[in-house]
Amino acid sequence: MKLGRVPMLAALLAAGASSLALAQQVPPEKAFGARESVTDASLSPDGKTMAFLAPAAMQGNALFTVPVDGSAAPTRAIMASGDPERLSSCSWVANDRLVCNVFTLRQESGYLVSMSRQIAVDATGSNLKMVSQRDSDMAWYFNGFGGAVVDLLPGQDGTILMGRWHTPESKAGSLITKTKEGYGVERVDTRTLQTKPVVRPMIGATEFISDGSGEVRIAGISQTTGDYVQTGLVKYMYRPKGGSDWKDLGTLDTRTNEGFNPYIVDPTTDVAYGLQKDNGRLALFKRALDGTNTETEVFSRPDVDIDGPLTLGRKRRVIGASFATEKRQAHYFDPAMERLAASLSKALPGSPLISFEGASDDEQRLLIWAGSDTDPGRYYLLDRATKQMRPLLLSRPELEGYTLAPVKAVQVKASDGALIPAYLTLPVGSTGKGLPAIVMPHGGPGARDEWGFDWLSQYFAAKGYAVLQPNFRGSTGYGDQWFKNNGFQSWKTAIGDVADSGRWLVSQGIADPSKLAIFGWSYGGYAALQSGVLAPDLFKAIVAVAPVTDLDELKKQYQDTGEEKVIRDFVGSGPHIHEGSPAQNAAAIKAPVMLFHGELDRNVRVVESRLMADRLRDAGKNVQLTLYPKLDHYLEDANTRADMLAKSDAFLRASLRIK
Repeated sequence: MKLGRVPMLAALLAAGASSLALAQQVPPEKAFGARESVTDASLSPDGKTMAFLAPAAMQGNALFTVPVDGSAAPTRAIMASGDPERLSSCSWVANDRLVCNVFTLRQESGYLVSMSRQIAVDATGSNLKMVSQRDSDMAWYFNGFGGAVVDLLPGQDGTILMGRWHTPESKAGSLITKTKEGYGVERVDTRTLQTKPVVRPMIGATEFISDGSGEVRIAGISQTTGDYVQTGLVKYMYRPKGGSDWKDLGTLDTRTNEGFNPYIVDPTTDVAYGLQKDNGRLALFKRALDGTNTETEVFSRPDVDIDGPLTLGRKRRVIGASFATEKRQAHYFDPAMERLAASLSKALPGSPLISFEGASDDEQRLLIWAGSDTDPGRYYLLDRATKQMRPLLLSRPELEGYTLAPVKAVQVKASDGALIPAYLTLPVGSTGKGLPAIVMPHGGPGARDEWGFDWLSQYFAAKGYAVLQPNFRGSTGYGDQWFKNNGFQSWKTAIGDVADSGRWLVSQGIADPSKLAIFGWSYGGYAALQSGVLAPDLFKAIVAVAPVTDLDELKKQYQDTGEEKVIRDFVGSGPHIHEGSPAQNAAAIKAPVMLFHGELDRNVRVVESRLMADRLRDAGKNVQLTLYPKLDHYLEDANTRADMLAKSDAFLRASLRIK
């Protein structure tokens, strides 16, 4: 296999943000806080053109297309300003055309209103059309959901299967009405907008799965109470090949992951691949769609959950399964892909993780991402016929020239003897002893940290801190026994593990006990604040970004919405609501606190940080609150992230008395 250079690399890097020559001049806050230069990368059906999303000012982004042979510079097809519209994804529907999802979030009359729409555009930026159904003035209610692509219909030149929500219509003084209501599927020509019904609208339908060749085989129906409040149950139905009658496939409880959760239909073997529990851990199963409903376990692990099937190309051919132990791994069902992934990992510097991000329809050209803990990632094009691989893009060009810190998997012994898997990042060139240190619990709580590049931990390592990221009990990926009753209802266990992670850093001599801090985002912010309640003398500074601070307030956020019951059941009721809410126990916190929050956060409302700041001030505590207007939960703006990093570092240095 030969690695060749192409002239497009320099052009793409220049388009992304900064050239390699200038990378050393990028200040660390801007370098690490920069958004990824490439997201949602894909290959055209013929494998000759690449598409990707690149950041623009504030939260904005743009769709670029570029010939993979480097014969031309990237073309900006469309751009979203970020105020408020953003592009969330784009997919090829022909060699010269893509369909993209546009998302907006804005505040109206005190409410956060979100809306999505599907648009189609030529790779050159011409022939832009709205693919989503346009709202009528006669509609009974406003529909913010613009639909979803169900099948890209490879080989059908710009035609797709699209899920659309239908709203009833009527006009005063007229007998003409439209009574169709619910989510259905239509065949849509993205060039002419001609449509043809495929699956009639169904009330409660939330998902359709096709076989990749134009036949819709599975429907998911959300089960609700009489007042349309979601119960967390989804009933799945399927149609036999060539049939029209729906048959029962099973019911999934999304709150507990009990039941079969279908992901993909394989038309060749006539089965659905999906996740289902085996001995309390998620495993990959397949269900026959031939009327027998025969179930077969495909792949499982005794130690961790399976995260889902691995697929290739626009047909989403199943080639394996993905899971994470100490590192992200793949189990391939396709021997050729297994050999290829192994050879790529050996051939590329640093034995990186390998991901197949895209493929031509004939699978002869592959878009490959490779990255590691010390490499934020880079894209390559592999031509399987010529066995040549070309470098294309860097995920984070601003960091070229920075030496990144290796990440080591460790085990933290909790106070009850449990071994908590965690990741330790030490500053490059340090002794690893007596350092200022940060415990950094992840968000979620339904999530976990993984080995690889992390912009937050790498920034703080670059500034001289040791960083420990624990997968405390309450994290996902390790089965039911580890998840407990989630990180809110089982907060004492989860936060106990987080606090024990700080004690472990001290016991190992890594952390100077007088310079130990905690930093968290979302649930991680909650964990940081609640650690200050549970162990007030342990951490000497607390930074919380977009944190949950009051469990009652979290439940109130979803009152009078379809998700009210699901969230109420997830958070629970009882003494833990008061005991586990840092805002209700602010007086116990001794360490200075710094809070950050986007004012358009719909995951965790900004009222949570405002409440926390007020309670801390009322208790005479040291607190700083920074609010970012027009930004949501993820603060997807490079300048904002750079500001947050700089303020956090300055706050920690002052609080920990670091010279």
